[in-house]
Amino acid sequence: MGNPATFSDEDLPDLIAAARAGDQAACAAIYRRFVRPVFRLAYGVLLDRQDAEEVVQDSFAYAFRALDRYDPERSAFRTWLYTITMSRCRNKRRRKWLPTVSLAEMAEWLPGREPAPEAAAEQQGVREMIWEALGELSPKLREAVVLRYFDGLTYREMAEVLECPEKTAESRVRLAHEALYRILAEHREALFEGAFGHE
Repeated sequence: MGNPATFSDEDLPDLIAAARAGDQAACAAIYRRFVRPVFRLAYGVLLDRQDAEEVVQDSFAYAFRALDRYDPERSAFRTWLYTITMSRCRNKRRRKWLPTVSLAEMAEWLPGREPAPEAAAEQQGVREMIWEALGELSPKLREAVVLRYFDGLTYREMAEVLECPEKTAESRVRLAHEALYRILAEHREALFEGAFGHE
């Protein structure tokens, strides 16, 4: 599903210190650095663009208000920010039944470059089927898949964000694999029709 964007975080402690002191330029720099991966996380969990955008704004607003409570000795800033985002995703999900996102929306945020038109047409059915399968996972399993594969977190980082033991995070990814395989196997005929254009 693509590799997560990487940043040089050598200047991050200085940016955080400046943001704590009320420097709006520093806040803007932190926002620009993390907004895409935070949005990717929220969108992958919620499967809805508008809800994800709301969660992103709420998460950053809270993070900037709570910067004094961030402790770099306890966790990386990214992990701390993802924990905030995941909490708000869960709150949003509890308040609303979320529909499956369309393939057109999915293509706008998935990592990686746009495929060539002929490749996009060939892959459309497969992508749609996989995305629908992702939407059928339980919330806990979908969270694990998004953290593991959309942003490349380690199981230890996942455990921090999900607030569960590392072995539990690993188990959720394994169960998600099994569930996705079952779901896709049930629709294998439609999957191949989408991929190869069979009548």
